[in-house]
Amino acid sequence: MNLILFADSELNVNKYSAKTECAEVSVFLPRRDVRAVHLLKVLHKSVGSCFDAGVLGGKTGSGVIAKITAEGLLVTLNLDADPPPRTPLHLGVGFPRPIQLRRLLRDCASLGLAAVDLITTELGEKSYRDTKLLDDGGARSALIEGAVQARDTRLPELAVYSSLSIWLQKDFSQRRQGTKSLSKKALGTVLLAADNVRPQGSFSELEPFQKDVTVVLAVGAERGWSDREREQLESAGFTRLSIGKRALRTETACIAAAVLVMERMGLLA
Repeated sequence: MNLILFADSELNVNKYSAKTECAEVSVFLPRRDVRAVHLLKVLHKSVGSCFDAGVLGGKTGSGVIAKITAEGLLVTLNLDADPPPRTPLHLGVGFPRPIQLRRLLRDCASLGLAAVDLITTELGEKSYRDTKLLDDGGARSALIEGAVQARDTRLPELAVYSSLSIWLQKDFSQRRQGTKSLSKKALGTVLLAADNVRPQGSFSELEPFQKDVTVVLAVGAERGWSDREREQLESAGFTRLSIGKRALRTETACIAAAVLVMERMGLLA
């Protein structure tokens, strides 16, 4: 854990809220809590030791172990810094295998994506949408794991859609046509879709975007897009771009395309 993350409900609400300015608060961690185990067994912290801390959805800062007992740890938090800025990238992806979904959500949170939408696509395996990760807290745990890795406190918004056509009805902020000419710098919101089968261009042809651009990125499931879905994407203003000639796992395609977009947004400097 690069950041010991606490829920707002664990803190003294009279002194601190994720929506207010920071204040110094104390939190008790039971011995069996995974965060207590990490502090003591992995980081080898002791009384007086400092560590990076944050509150879910709120500030980051530092923590100090004030007391260690047989029951657990008493830690004091001083949260006075803002978390990293969000990446203005909204991902819509066809349901991957559950084992891939966990990794994908973790990595999307690490990259700071604004939102992840899971979509039932025509060529995707329908059984994947029945994953228990969305009901048993596994998806949220994966998002938190990714945020902790990146020293972030905020999570991508997560939503599920029963078809691409329904997802395309979503009111993306400042929706506009995808870049018809890849040689032009994009403004506003840009709609892009990964498609290695029938692309209209390549991610490598995108020039750097101007400031304050928001990108909506669509990635199909393992078997990609159907012809009807390609027509739906094009009608909605998405430009279909290739990531290369190799057949990629859904999670790999998502991260590869996201990183290529982030590079064009100037976020990797």
